[in-house]
Amino acid sequence: MKKHMILVGLLAALVNAAPALAQQRTPKEPPQRTPNEQPAQTTDAAAPAGDLLLGTVRLPRAVTADGKPLPAGTYQVRLTGQEAGPPAVGVSENLERWVEFLQGKAVKGREVVSIVPASEAKMVAKDAPPPANGVKVQTLKGNDYLRVWFNKGGNFYLVHLPTGATGN
Repeated sequence: MKKHMILVGLLAALVNAAPALAQQRTPKEPPQRTPNEQPAQTTDAAAPAGDLLLGTVRLPRAVTADGKPLPAGTYQVRLTGQEAGPPAVGVSENLERWVEFLQGKAVKGREVVSIVPASEAKMVAKDAPPPANGVKVQTLKGNDYLRVWFNKGGNFYLVHLPTGATGN
């Protein structure tokens, strides 16, 4: 019986407080029907046309590239002229392309790379970038991804490779 009385008291208090709370609320803005205007992308360095050797990288563990296994090892990474598709909304042309991981002349794997002009790097990654013409390999998101980050010709090239297994 005590619980019933407490519940009735709380309900009465809420009913009495509702008009006061409604007066304090600011009117809701109608839902936005058009997308927010995005900042213009600055391109202090244009994405290169065609193929470009980005550099050599040592992957410390096995990963997945384009859904296929890519063993740990040392690879040359080459940017291809092939655009990744379909293009993402709001992304400038040629900023999502494919890279190939090579050993000798043999392509061992490929993955999508995001090309980020140096002026926009702070919007993409909080870490310090690799030095000019350098590469940085980082483990991300609870060991679930490796980020391979190249700095070449005024652009950053970021490749995110799933590790395929956690806890390795």
